[in-house]
Amino acid sequence: MNPPNNAAGLSYRDAGVDIDAGDQLVENIKPYAKRTMRPEVLSGIGGFGGLVEISKKYKEPVLVSGTDGVGTKLKLAFELNRHDTVGVDLVGMSVNDILVQGAEPLFFLDYFACGKLDVAAATEVIKGIAQGCEQAGCALIGGETAEMPGMYPVGEYDLAGFAVGVVEKARIITGADIKPGDIVLGMASNGAHSNGYSLVRKIIERSKPDLSAKFDGDRTLSDVIMAPTRIYVKPLLALMQSLTIKGMAHITGGGITENVPRVLPSSVVADIDSQSWQMPKLFHWLREQGNVAEQEMYRTFNCGIGMVVIVAASDADKAISQLQAAGESVTRIGVIRARNNDEHQTQVK
Repeated sequence: MNPPNNAAGLSYRDAGVDIDAGDQLVENIKPYAKRTMRPEVLSGIGGFGGLVEISKKYKEPVLVSGTDGVGTKLKLAFELNRHDTVGVDLVGMSVNDILVQGAEPLFFLDYFACGKLDVAAATEVIKGIAQGCEQAGCALIGGETAEMPGMYPVGEYDLAGFAVGVVEKARIITGADIKPGDIVLGMASNGAHSNGYSLVRKIIERSKPDLSAKFDGDRTLSDVIMAPTRIYVKPLLALMQSLTIKGMAHITGGGITENVPRVLPSSVVADIDSQSWQMPKLFHWLREQGNVAEQEMYRTFNCGIGMVVIVAASDADKAISQLQAAGESVTRIGVIRARNNDEHQTQVK
């Protein structure tokens, strides 16, 4: 078929895809990815696939994988033009998830999709991803940048990622040995992490706060709302070498109430004392501004507890001391007891 008369020749750039911009992004992020490398990685950024071998230290290695996104927290990143923390969120959501089964994160890949590639913003996002990988000790071995004209509004993008880790088969943490009398420890969060942001945004829409105003010490409300997910990998991997962790729950969507039961045997309940830790100012503000019921808070947000760790009563003090020495804020927040009939397996009172 012949082209229309007098039609100019088209290029991919004319269609809205700038290959040169994509190449520039890859060059921009290479030094950040390089800092995350591990000895098991056999290939660098830029190939069709990342090659990673499994360390010989594992006798019966089991691969553990997890995938996630950042959710509607991205909408606030667009509105505030803050792209430096959501990459950390992306990594944290996946590596914390695979950690709860005892896995050491090995590598991470990201997927960045947009309508038109803004190299500066994308670089900030992927710098954050590399920062999260450094915190988790895993390698950023590759990813995908997709420029798709017409798919996303101008200035917006979407993020997804996945992590792969490894655990010795005999040391997989399943929660099966949790029993009455075990202690529930809570590790402090950095804030709302990456969950409940549809409600956060609804509350902001209703209350119309000054997000640039000082809110918590020297931090503005936007600083507090956009604080990145805390990554618990290194201190908890070290704790696993010192004592037996019976179960862990990453407090993500569903809050404390819905995530802790995921690791509990059906015969027990976690009684959580809401007075045992100080709920950060952000959550008090969200509850007041949104008139959110107390139990709704606990089933939506982490409310200041980003990771739950369950240990035998005899190990609780040692676990607390070691985690505190590693810079974590950790508190006894509850105890495991026998379940009565079909009651909900996490009771926050």
